[in-house]
Amino acid sequence: MREIREEAERARSTPAPELTFTLWRRFADTGDRLAYERAYFERRRRLAALALAPGHTPDQALGDLLWSVCDEYTWVLPAHEPDDRPLDTFVDLFAAETAHALAEIVTLPGPRIDARVRERVRAEVDRRVLRPLYAGAPPMWWERSGTNWAAVCAGATGMAALALDSPHLPELLSRLRGAIEAFLAGTGADGACLEGPDYWSYGFGYFVYFAEALRERTGEDLLDDPHVREMAAYPARVDLGGGARPAFADAQGRGAYPAGLLSRLAGRLGVPVPEPGVPSFHDDACYRWAHLSRTLEWFREVPGRRAEPCSYLPDAAIVVARAGTTAFAAKGGHNDEPHNHLDLGHFVLHAHGRTVLDDLGAPEYTRDYFREGRYRVPHASAEWHSVPLIEGAAQLPGRERRAEVLAYEEKGGNVTFALDLTAAYAGPHRFTRTFHWRPGTLEIVDDFGLATQDALVEELFVSRVRPVTGPDTVTWGPVELRVPPGWQARAEERRVRGHDGAEESVHRVRLAARVPPGAHRFRFTVRT
Repeated sequence: MREIREEAERARSTPAPELTFTLWRRFADTGDRLAYERAYFERRRRLAALALAPGHTPDQALGDLLWSVCDEYTWVLPAHEPDDRPLDTFVDLFAAETAHALAEIVTLPGPRIDARVRERVRAEVDRRVLRPLYAGAPPMWWERSGTNWAAVCAGATGMAALALDSPHLPELLSRLRGAIEAFLAGTGADGACLEGPDYWSYGFGYFVYFAEALRERTGEDLLDDPHVREMAAYPARVDLGGGARPAFADAQGRGAYPAGLLSRLAGRLGVPVPEPGVPSFHDDACYRWAHLSRTLEWFREVPGRRAEPCSYLPDAAIVVARAGTTAFAAKGGHNDEPHNHLDLGHFVLHAHGRTVLDDLGAPEYTRDYFREGRYRVPHASAEWHSVPLIEGAAQLPGRERRAEVLAYEEKGGNVTFALDLTAAYAGPHRFTRTFHWRPGTLEIVDDFGLATQDALVEELFVSRVRPVTGPDTVTWGPVELRVPPGWQARAEERRVRGHDGAEESVHRVRLAARVPPGAHRFRFTVRT
């Protein structure tokens, strides 16, 4: 509560940023999202703090900010402006989230909010978010999506309608149910979130928040489902320990899961969850009302309970193996996954308190990143994942570019995971990769069947730790890679922008060898 009180005082003593036309047009003019979104989410940050701060008297600052949010041109982000319908009839993630926040805030008990503000909020939530869904408008694309969009848009809209006791609740719930079913169907039987751990928090989190609100209202329990239980167990299954997780897809390799969400899942479903840690008002950079309010309401000191030492998610083709303070994760899949990166056969290695061989995760989001320029961004490109280049050629995008799982075996904490990655590349070459994990040691065995001429094979190893190369070793601090005879190691550095727009240095080791035609096997051993 200390952070909330401090944030509320800041909101009362300093002006909120305006959402100007200059900021709005920036995305269309340049592709930049952050300029508008920083101001947008600063306003949501202030709103959440003012609403969650204790108080029993009329709150002018809260009322003024609610009124100001109702004045906003739209609650939809510029990056989500639709092509197929008028803007004021479209519901995106953040329009739905705003509706949910406003609806629950104005139904909080007590005299803090003027009745006229409450009535205006009700009218604006209905006009901007509920009516486009109950008035018979054509389906929005996300209603058939198997991604976070379906769960967040449907879940937040449903919670807004429940909070306001909308007279259109029956038809709204009927329509939103289809989106919820699409979301659940978009996840394989293993429960893995292909969009990455952060989008699990987002999509599955909003599904759980809505499910619990619906259960409270109707008694229907959407969580009473074996498939939902598998989805709930996903964070523990990919946990690397110490707050780390593999940043596959558009994810971050560290960060807090919503503590209230983990508490509720552990209590209701009995699934293992990562150690929640101490929740902070600032855990979510978008300051979502659902995460903040449910953490305040639901958080309990629930000890983290790890999954088994080794987790295999067969539908996603993801393996995670843990041993003490070391862990390893690798993935197969295909190259048209949601929030896709060109990363078939990629892996991460966690040791000595950090993910040493790493995944760059999500970059700064721009217009080009979600269009034709996606794979020119290092974070999503094959060239900045720990996978080979064959004669200068990288993996290609597309669903047909897939990994075939040849073997998975776990015995006594030792893991073997083998993938045929031939289809990930163009050309006549054959390529399989086998991981052998023994706690503290990772061996990567790459088998190449090269065509009729010599080929340059380059093995890439990506890290945020600066490497030191020698004649027969590469080291990242205490982690050592043995360089096979005949291979040359070169270290490279690049400046990139992370998801928050901040620059950082990332490192790549390029092992290169000229390989004659025929079948060849190369072993790369990494010791922690």
